[in-house]
Amino acid sequence: MDGEKRVGGMMAATNNPPRDGEGDRAERGGGGSQSLRRPVTYSARKLRKEMSLPEVLLWQELRGGKTGAKFRRQHPVGPYVADFYCSAARLIVEIDGEAHNRGARPERDAARDKFLSDAGYRVLRIAATDVLKNLDAVVQTISVETGCPLHRASAVPLPASGEDLA
Repeated sequence: MDGEKRVGGMMAATNNPPRDGEGDRAERGGGGSQSLRRPVTYSARKLRKEMSLPEVLLWQELRGGKTGAKFRRQHPVGPYVADFYCSAARLIVEIDGEAHNRGARPERDAARDKFLSDAGYRVLRIAATDVLKNLDAVVQTISVETGCPLHRASAVPLPASGEDLA
């Protein structure tokens, strides 16, 4: 009676449930959803923890829908990780530091932009120095691109004082 014990006159199995990749999940490829096993997801998580100063400053302005559009930071898009992504506008905002102007980086950025535009995304590249120098102008530019201006005019203008509402 190995692995069994008598409980209340009945036989009960005492085997522990499978763990550490054992059981039928191991045969199907392990636990966790497919998206959690993608290397680009892990890369995005790491990048969220290691954002540059311009990215942090811009994120403080974009987070929580302050611009009228919802953004995600360091969001996986295909094999790439976008600095900021607005799904409603299919807009990707990339903050480019000085390194983007050196070596083979311009060619890699062009190939990335082509991949993203072929997939139906719009890519807005902003220099990191622009974010540091004039953050308000950068946020305004992004708001225009998302189709959500920061200051919307009222849909129905209010009548001037003394005018009839007839």
